[in-house]
Amino acid sequence: MAAERKDVWASGDAYEPYVGRWSRLVARQFVEWLGMPPGGTWLDVGCGTGALCEAILENASPHQVTGIDPSEGFISFARHKVTDQRATFRVGGSQALDVPSGSFDAAVAGLVINFVPDQSKALGEMRRATRPGGIVAAYVWDYAGEMQMMRRFGMRQ
Repeated sequence: MAAERKDVWASGDAYEPYVGRWSRLVARQFVEWLGMPPGGTWLDVGCGTGALCEAILENASPHQVTGIDPSEGFISFARHKVTDQRATFRVGGSQALDVPSGSFDAAVAGLVINFVPDQSKALGEMRRATRPGGIVAAYVWDYAGEMQMMRRFGMRQ
């Protein structure tokens, strides 16, 4: 009988040592590159364990950050790790965001768009959620560079 497969991408404790540490490095640079003025409202689509939310809180002086992710395990991890009162986390999908139209100054997605089945729909939802003149931005792994970083650093469980 085959052993039951454990989905490590639903566990923040398993994800953090493998990918989370790299997410935090690029998230900080991404937020600084965006150059958003302080006091804004941010939506982090596919927030995972909260790495990008933390970078926003630490580097952008936001009024509020809302993280949305379909994984209950990741959302639970983010809620326990990111205790800043300006941050809220909700379970939800990127292709039908349960947020009012035009309610955010920025909608961002870090290391997630390439995993979304209908990327155009998700980006359209991010645009819908962002006020006119706001920012919609995302970053993904360097697949053209053959993801050399991921090949050199394995995951331990």
